[in-house]
Amino acid sequence: MKKTTGMDRSITTRWRPATQAIRGGTWRSEHGETSEALFVTSGYTYDDAETVAARFSGEATGMTYSRLQNPTVAMLEERIALMEGAEACRTQASGMAAMTAALLCQLSAGDHVVAARAAFGSCRWLVDHLCPRFGIETTVIDSGNDAEWERAIRPNTKVFFFETPANPTLDVVDIEHVCRVAKSHGIVTVVDNAFASPALQRPLEMGADVVAYSATKLMDGQGRVLAGAVCGSQQFIDEVLLPFQRNTGPNLSPFNAWVVHKGLETLDLRARAQSASAVELGKFVEARLGRKGGRMLHPGLPSHPRHDLAIRQMPNGTGPIFAFDLPGGREQAFALLNALELIDISNNIGDARTLLCHPASTTHANMGPEARSEMGVTEGLLRINVGLEDIADLTEDIDRAMSAAGL
Repeated sequence: MKKTTGMDRSITTRWRPATQAIRGGTWRSEHGETSEALFVTSGYTYDDAETVAARFSGEATGMTYSRLQNPTVAMLEERIALMEGAEACRTQASGMAAMTAALLCQLSAGDHVVAARAAFGSCRWLVDHLCPRFGIETTVIDSGNDAEWERAIRPNTKVFFFETPANPTLDVVDIEHVCRVAKSHGIVTVVDNAFASPALQRPLEMGADVVAYSATKLMDGQGRVLAGAVCGSQQFIDEVLLPFQRNTGPNLSPFNAWVVHKGLETLDLRARAQSASAVELGKFVEARLGRKGGRMLHPGLPSHPRHDLAIRQMPNGTGPIFAFDLPGGREQAFALLNALELIDISNNIGDARTLLCHPASTTHANMGPEARSEMGVTEGLLRINVGLEDIADLTEDIDRAMSAAGL
C-alpha cells in the first residue's frame, strides 16, 4: 500500500480545493485501483517481532491497530486536512464525537470555556451540562456581539467554542475578530464548520486553531453515514487530541470513512449548487413571509444583519441551510410541514435532498423553553436544507405548503 507516485504533500498542498477533494489522500495498492480501496480489518500482522515493537514504540511508521490507524481512514484524514488547509486531521465516529473530543482533549477541571449561545442542541448540552459535571466552567454569550468575547474572558479561560453559521438561527460569527482576541490571550479557538464545509469556508485561514466537523453533513452529502473530523496543527492533533482519542475510542469505521471519501469528490459542486438554490428559494420564502409578518434568517440575503460578513467569510456560497419564523407558531409550522409533497420532514442537513424540520420539537427539543428562547429558537421556526432538486419544483412545493398553512 503506497501513495500514488508523485503525490507527496508538497505537491498536493498546491492544488485547489476542488482538485484536492478528488485527488488528495489517494493511496494505491499493487493492483493500481483508481477508486480508493476499502480496508475492513481490526488488526495487522508483522514480518517479525522487531517490526511490531518498533511500530508500537513510535520508532517506525506503519499500522498497528484500527483504533489507531487504518489505511482507508488515513486516506480520508489526509484528504480533509488538504481541503481544510490543515497540517493534520483525525476523524471520529460522528460529528458529536468530534465536538466532544475537540473540547475534552484539552480541558481539565478548573478551566473555563466561552461558547456561542446559538449552536446545535447537543453542542449546547456539552457546554451547559457535560463540561460543568467535570468541573469545567462555561459562559455562553451572544456570538454576534463582538465585544462580548473579550468581556467573557477569565484568567482560566482556555477555549472559545462557536459555530458559524449557527444551527438553527444562522448566526454568523466574525471569525477573524474572535480568533484575534483569543490569540492575544493565549486561548484556543474551536470552530464548528459543519454548516459550511471547507468548500465554502476555511476558518484556519482566518486564524482559527481547531476546526471540527460533522462529516455526516455536507461532506457525505447524501444522508448515508455518520462521521466526524477534527483539524488543526500537527502538534495539536498528535500531542493533544490523539492521546484522548486513542484511549477513549470514538473512531470512525473504515466503511464510513470510504463513503465520506467518495462524497468529498462532489462536495465543491454540491455546496455551490445548493447554496445558489438556497438563495433563490430564500428570496421566494422571504417575499411570502414579508406579507404575513414572518421572519427570514438567511446569511445569503441582504436582510440578514451580518450578510456582508457572511459573504466575506464564505465567498463561494453561504450554504444550503436557512431558517424562517412563522407568525402562527407551532400550529402553523406543523401545518406547513404536513402539507409538503416533495420536501421531506427530516432533522438532517447537508443532504442532496431538500429537508425541512421544526427545531423546537426536534434538534433543540431537549434544551427546554428558556434555553430555546435565549437562542431565538421559537415555536414558529423552521429550518430547511435545500438540496439538488430542480428549484422550480422546490418553489412550487413550498408555495403550496405555505398557502395550506395560511401564509
